[in-house]
Amino acid sequence: MKATALTSKHISLGAKMVPFAGYNMPVSYSGLNEEHHTVRNGVGVFDVSHMGEFILKGADALDLIQRVTSNDAAVLTPGKAQYSCLPNATGGIVDDLIVYKIDEETYMLVVNASNIEKDWNWISQHNTKNVSMKDISDDTSLLAIQGPKAIDTLQKLTTVNLSEIPYYSFVKGTFNGVDNVVISNTGYTGAGGFEIYFENQYAEQMWDAIFKAGEPFGIKPIGLGARDTLRLEMGFCLYGNDIDDTTSPIEAGLGWITKFTKDFTNRAAIESQKTNVVTRKLIGFEMIDRGIPRHDYVITDASGKTIGKVTSGTQSPTLNKAIGLGYVETAFAKADTEIYISIRDKAIKAKVTKIPFIKK
Repeated sequence: MKATALTSKHISLGAKMVPFAGYNMPVSYSGLNEEHHTVRNGVGVFDVSHMGEFILKGADALDLIQRVTSNDAAVLTPGKAQYSCLPNATGGIVDDLIVYKIDEETYMLVVNASNIEKDWNWISQHNTKNVSMKDISDDTSLLAIQGPKAIDTLQKLTTVNLSEIPYYSFVKGTFNGVDNVVISNTGYTGAGGFEIYFENQYAEQMWDAIFKAGEPFGIKPIGLGARDTLRLEMGFCLYGNDIDDTTSPIEAGLGWITKFTKDFTNRAAIESQKTNVVTRKLIGFEMIDRGIPRHDYVITDASGKTIGKVTSGTQSPTLNKAIGLGYVETAFAKADTEIYISIRDKAIKAKVTKIPFIKK
């Protein structure tokens, strides 16, 4: 298993470690519920250095990004970021990612840890104009400082005015005495906050400085367990669960990041789906009767007919009720539709609900 620059730090803090995407990662420290509430109400820090980062550079970098991603990266200006996906040739998704525009000819793509090699190979095979590509994943650390007290914590460590960085925007600046740190107003929790990218050699000093700055706000380290419950409350997709090589952006409710004003991989088939309506949709649901939905549980109608399957499910710490995401036949995708989740061979009542499950 690979380690991040902070793996020994997590172990010394008593984190419960698990294998994740080939890395030895902390799943929890003090407990999932406590960590979850820390982020929703205060500030918590995730080590997400397992994520992948590619630098694309050159006059044709934008052209390559436009051809392999679904969103329109031409609207980006330096300092702006964009959520997007890599459509495959058969209607599914290679990965979801964030595209950062560093300058007019330089972009950073941030991809999922489990897909680093797959994404690199996919983009490379479309690189017909010799765009300079560099994989900096193994040299880059990434911390996500999330929660309503994140800005108060981080502002102590930089002269960059964090309140002036809009959502999905970033600044390259000095942070805790380290130059060229990417300070990005992004995250996967819906609780607000920033993600900071820097070279591995600075990882421990960054971690220690952030925790010292956050002491007055009860800052805590947060594991992958709470990361999952936080993102699920917001209805954010997790690659490998809610989206994969067999799910289209339209089915997954990602039409908003699929722009037909340009050409991209499999555009015609995806546009046809949008025009002709898909046969299944990703929905959010909450349990009415007692039971916790899990990945791959069968979804049925009242008569017991299979209409879909659960992709993600958990007990929401904020709502204190069980929630989930899943694909169902389009006829059952309307809000308040009654559905049933098959849990230990019992049909447990649930209802379709709009996402996000919690409002900011």
